Amino acid sequence: QVQLVESGGGLVQPGGSLRLACAASGNIFKLSVANWYRQAPGKQRELVASITNGGTTNYADSLEGRFTISRDNAKNTVYLQMSSLKPEDTAVYYCNMRWSFLRTYDYWGLGTQVTVSS
Repeated sequence: QVQLVESGGGLVQPGGSLRLACAASGNIFKLSVANWYRQAPGKQRELVASITNGGTTNYADSLEGRFTISRDNAKNTVYLQMSSLKPEDTAVYYCNMRWSFLRTYDYWGLGTQVTVSS
């Protein structure tokens, strides 16, 4: 059974930075695509960034280059470095791990709250 545990959320002022981390249990992390999603109050969950097991990254266009996703396969951990944060970045951020072998397996963390406010 795979478990994902997010950390690093909190309250930050506009223009500030945070780094989220997501630690995965199990032994399929290295084979998986890792994603960060977020869900703001009253809005649908949206994909923020993804990184393949080979290190190819993809980002939501709306981020304007402010976020960076990375992974450390030796630590089974994926990170999201967030800079120049804006109030509209306020949301619960979820870690997702997706692995495909004959079918697709999706695993989710419980989320970590990020609040950007002065």
